[in-house]
Amino acid sequence: MIDKLKNVVRPLYRFIKNYKSKNKFESNVSKYKQKGLPLNLVIGSSGIYDKGWIPSEEHFLNLLDENSWKRYFDENEINSLLAEHVWEHLTAEQGIIAAKLCYKYMKKGGYLRVAVPDGFHNKQEYIDYVKPGGHGAGADDHKLLYNYKSFSSVFSETGFQINLLEYFDEDGEFHFNDWNIGMGKIHRSIRYDGRNKDGKPNYTSIILDAHKV
Repeated sequence: MIDKLKNVVRPLYRFIKNYKSKNKFESNVSKYKQKGLPLNLVIGSSGIYDKGWIPSEEHFLNLLDENSWKRYFDENEINSLLAEHVWEHLTAEQGIIAAKLCYKYMKKGGYLRVAVPDGFHNKQEYIDYVKPGGHGAGADDHKLLYNYKSFSSVFSETGFQINLLEYFDEDGEFHFNDWNIGMGKIHRSIRYDGRNKDGKPNYTSIILDAHKV
């Protein structure tokens, strides 16, 4: 009886939650446009976002479906996009499609700040955690494990100008270029992930800014 009740309640809860998040997104977009505020969007936010950013979820803003972009935005309208650990859930082909749509709906001078797990990380336990089929949270749905070269090419080939912020190179050396949290906070980063409290890059991401120039 309890299991049957759960099977009814869970889908209903999910439906109500999705409905509320969609309505909130539509309200926020409308408000920001009316007030002439910058359109700064978090892609696949899972409810995590900072002030001045509009959270979105896949069920109403699908990275791969242009119709869902058209529903809310004109081309060349969005100021900035933030996507933390999203692209690794896409195939290589889907990653290019998503990058092209981001570029199309972004203003000239806008940017996409994006982060994914780092395939050149120098700790094998990290690689085993984040690789497709790894034992980390969500890794069962990971399609690719990027390195800084392969990930940068997704966006440079789309027309973006790339600025790498954090990454490991082929020799296992960690690189950090100071970045402004006000332009979008990446939680799984050298400064903001609690696993790095000893000052070492135990859990980091490839982080880059892709600018539309």
